[in-house]
Amino acid sequence: AIEETTFNTPICPVYQNVNATAVIDPIQIRENLVAQLTAPVLWTQSIQQMFKDGYHEFVEVGGKGNILRGMIRKIEPSSTLSAL
Repeated sequence: AIEETTFNTPICPVYQNVNATAVIDPIQIRENLVAQLTAPVLWTQSIQQMFKDGYHEFVEVGGKGNILRGMIRKIEPSSTLSAL
């Protein structure tokens, strides 16, 4: 399904859990998605990198509860957190 999907250049960087870095190249995003299927999740490193890159506000979308916000709060306590 990933190979059959068209990827466009995103309007903002995409942080992928396979490498914990900001990516804007559609080809790299596709390759990272494939790698992400079997690679360890670099969740803490991803949040830390986003914070270093100046992203301090996080919005948890969907789901019930505050699991992701709780994890982010432990990683970067000064983050601004909300949910939709």
